[in-house]
Amino acid sequence: MLSPQARGLSRLYALDVARAAAIFGMIIVNVGPYNTDGWASWIVRALNGRASILFVVLAGIGVTFLARRSLTKGITRRSTLLWRGLLLLALGLALQALDHGVNVILPTYAALFFLAAFMVKMSTRWLFWSATASALLGPVLWILARQSTDFHIDPAQLGDSPFQIAAAIVISGPYPLVVWIAPFFLGVWLGRQPLGNSKVQWRLVYIGAIAGFGAFGASQVLIRVLGQPDTTDVSFDRLISAVGHSQMPLWLISASGTAVMVLGILLIVVPHFSQRIRLLVAVGQMPLTAYTAHLVIIALLVFPGPQDPIEGLLISCALMLGLILFAVVWIANLRYGPLEALLRKAPTFLRVHYRLPERHRRRQYARPYPRRAKPGTSMEQKPTPS
Repeated sequence: MLSPQARGLSRLYALDVARAAAIFGMIIVNVGPYNTDGWASWIVRALNGRASILFVVLAGIGVTFLARRSLTKGITRRSTLLWRGLLLLALGLALQALDHGVNVILPTYAALFFLAAFMVKMSTRWLFWSATASALLGPVLWILARQSTDFHIDPAQLGDSPFQIAAAIVISGPYPLVVWIAPFFLGVWLGRQPLGNSKVQWRLVYIGAIAGFGAFGASQVLIRVLGQPDTTDVSFDRLISAVGHSQMPLWLISASGTAVMVLGILLIVVPHFSQRIRLLVAVGQMPLTAYTAHLVIIALLVFPGPQDPIEGLLISCALMLGLILFAVVWIANLRYGPLEALLRKAPTFLRVHYRLPERHRRRQYARPYPRRAKPGTSMEQKPTPS
């Protein structure tokens, strides 16, 4: 039976493996191609819109873990989250300028961290209902905005005005915040659950599978009954779609359920193979570096990409192998990945001078009174320095 410390380490390893799986899924989707030719294309289509949702759910869990850390050296949790958001925004805009043909998720990721700076104190109940409401209402808001403005789904770019960047992140980009905040809320809520508990882990598998496959199956039934939604016009008939990145509720529920199921499976399985999966753990410990590196490699060596899905899958495997080797060597010598180390170092201008709560100040500055001697005994006095 595992000790509490070993169970905690295995839980962290499971989250690292889940991050690696999300990165690898996005690599397969981004290398492509996205078509219907053969079994390899089925893998690409199955991962499309699901790997990225897993990535966002894990970000929410990570924010919850960050919120549990104590305050040190004048850096609050809020300033840390704001710094990470600023860095992710700058990095996302820079990566979008590369010639890789990929919509970069990092600007929306940055906005989620900005929001997390103010939502980490929400109650667990409010987090759950906020995730539910966002999954149902966010797509409706997206449709209404699309109908009223007729925007084109373009990512934020370097050179755009602040208003254009904000609009692309919140509503008009490929990862609209009004929709993608739902899996992030879910991740923050999950991070507050006892993920080391076996009953909770199996519950994640069952509920995730029901939501993942049930929402997709419901979409297929509705399409058969009501007909295929018109893809040339944005209207409310799209609400029955579960296609990846459709921004619709059934897709959100299905992709989020799949993410929860995968997380539950890894929490159960990883403790039994913790020594054999160190390669994946290394990648999961530097997810931002791995994500950035794969976009740079696609821009320099792969784009415009393969035409055959099997060829694309082979290129993806080669890219994943290269990232694994790099991560293993790096983590063996340094504790954090290069970009992860930068995320952890908030600059001086974000350091704040805060006043510790009264109970902490009493504990920190209380006079260390000598221990009271037991009756019939004498306390040994330390010699007075001369």
